[in-house]
Formats: sequence, structure tokens, C-alpha cells
Amino acid sequence: MESRRGPLKSAVPSNVVSPVRRCSRTACGRPAVATLTYVYADSTAVLGPLATYAEPHCYDLCAEHSERLTAPRGWEVVRLLDGSAPARPSGDDLEALANAVREAARPQERAAEAGGGGRGADPREVARRGHLRVLRSPDN
Repeated sequence: MESRRGPLKSAVPSNVVSPVRRCSRTACGRPAVATLTYVYADSTAVLGPLATYAEPHCYDLCAEHSERLTAPRGWEVVRLLDGSAPARPSGDDLEALANAVREAARPQERAAEAGGGGRGADPREVARRGHLRVLRSPDN
């Protein structure tokens, strides 16, 4: 490409530019793994997976800085999960799992108390396949 003055030259030699995006924090040279965006209208900081393209209004953060991120007072931090990263179980997930295990144990307890025959435990039960039950509609 040429201009009136001659060939255009890049301000930075192309062999110096790294294809890896770096953390936006000052003096941090680690590779970026997450993108931070501020939604000023909602007083929210959104931290998600690394954006496909670097944008001027977003900040790329390394793993360490993304984990330690705090928002200004009165703001909310929303952390979006990356589909490729393994999700950490939350307290709600563990509680739901414990409740499911307790619930799965209950029909066996009722059957033992009734002397066998698991179907007699719930009059609405029509059929059973493994842990799934088919229940009669309340209208019938």
C-alpha cells in the first residue's frame, strides 16, 4: 500500500508483535485468559471467557488477576463460566446432590417399612423404570 509520500511503514515492526494477548494490568506480562467489561448503566463488572477480538472498551486479564478481581463499592461482579473450563461445584450444587441422594433412598425406606412391594408406597404411581416413576394425573 502506498500513499502520496511513498510506501506506508508500520510504527511497530511485525516481528515484535506477539500473537498472544497479554493481561491489561500494568507490569503484568502473563497471557490473558478472561475479558472484563464494565456495564456502567447497571453498575456491573462482567468477567467472562477471553473475547475473540481485543476491543478498546474491554480489559483482558490473566488467571491471577481475574480470580482476584473486585468491583467498586456498590457494583456487582458477574462471572460468566467458560464452557471449556471445568466448572467448580457451588454450595447449591452440593446441596442439590445431597438432596437427590436422600430422595433416592426414600422409596427404598418406604418399601422396607411396607414389607416390600415398592408400588404400594404411592397410590399415584403407575409404573417404575429404574429411578423414574410414572404418576397418574391428578384428574384421573
